Amino acid sequence: MTVASVLDTPAKCSSTHPPAYVEAGALHVTRADARPLVLHPTWLRERLPDPRVIDPLTGQRLIEAAELPADLSILSISPEGRLCFSDGFETLLPPDWLARVMPPRPATQPVLWDGGLSLPEPVAFAAMRAPAQAGEAGNPALAVFLDRLATYGFAVVGGVPTDMDGALEFARLIGPIRITNWGGLADVRAIAQAYDLTMTPRHLEPHSDNPYREPVPGHILLHCLANDATGGESTLVDGFHAAEILRATSPQAFDILTRTEVLFRYHDATTLLESRAPLIALDGAGKVEQVRYSNRTEYIDALPPEILDRYYAARRAFWDLIRPDSPLTLRFKLAPGELLMMDNYRLFHGRTGYRLETGSRHMRQCYMDRDTVASRRDTLGRAPNP
Repeated sequence: MTVASVLDTPAKCSSTHPPAYVEAGALHVTRADARPLVLHPTWLRERLPDPRVIDPLTGQRLIEAAELPADLSILSISPEGRLCFSDGFETLLPPDWLARVMPPRPATQPVLWDGGLSLPEPVAFAAMRAPAQAGEAGNPALAVFLDRLATYGFAVVGGVPTDMDGALEFARLIGPIRITNWGGLADVRAIAQAYDLTMTPRHLEPHSDNPYREPVPGHILLHCLANDATGGESTLVDGFHAAEILRATSPQAFDILTRTEVLFRYHDATTLLESRAPLIALDGAGKVEQVRYSNRTEYIDALPPEILDRYYAARRAFWDLIRPDSPLTLRFKLAPGELLMMDNYRLFHGRTGYRLETGSRHMRQCYMDRDTVASRRDTLGRAPNP
């Protein structure tokens, strides 16, 4: 439908120009930042802030969107916001309708970093807990923390109680933790008859946690209760940065690591966990969305020798970027009461070895899923509907 034909419609559905007008059956609007936007009629119809379309209480759709007419079009929009569709449906759009059909989300551009990154002061746990105890919806300190997490892939909170369940006091400000075969909150300290290398005082090479799970835990929470042993520094590597360096310097190696699936496997007397995935995963636009590295649990099939040669060379090139002595590695020592939260899809973490005869190192660790963390950040960053 042309603009001219729209002008021939009844007066109550007369067309108007910016900030909104109809052309070729679609609605053209201008955002608050002056960017133009074209809204497909079906796309808009199934999101309309109209109680006949969206339930006001649950926010869920009431109509069966798949049954809307295939040739649905918008006829017109009046100056007061009355919208008319070709199937006879009309609605009066509220003043904030665009924000309601396209609710804003916190915008974050990840910052890639190396070992020279200056650590910001930890966000104070007391500042996060106070709004929650007062029953307030907002939480500026927690919003700052979650923004740092989204930007850098990690963030540190200070002043978390150093009792055994202190990490859970912090986690409750965000949402439920992930329960695994090891339970919820687990100790990370040297023990006799260790069932995992994390439970020994040896150093830990950079790795991502639990790549053998589906889905892989999204975030790691590491809470420090004691850390006065010699050594025991935490190490972090920005895996996204390493992947982009590999893409730029060794494109063939990068391509191999994005296309070659390997088996990640963990087993003990009661558990067998397996998952197949590449070391570098891309989204549909070719952007790195997840990295994996776990020397302890990675296995590759018995592929032809020439293919394995290429894979091993590519893996070595990636390792050279993330190894503990790499300039990409950030090192610091957590103090009691500090909690480090890491994006397990982006970062590789490890630690230097430590000596028990000079002190102790006791951490408590749990996981959170990505949707839980993203939901909390989004709700903190989104203004509520009036």
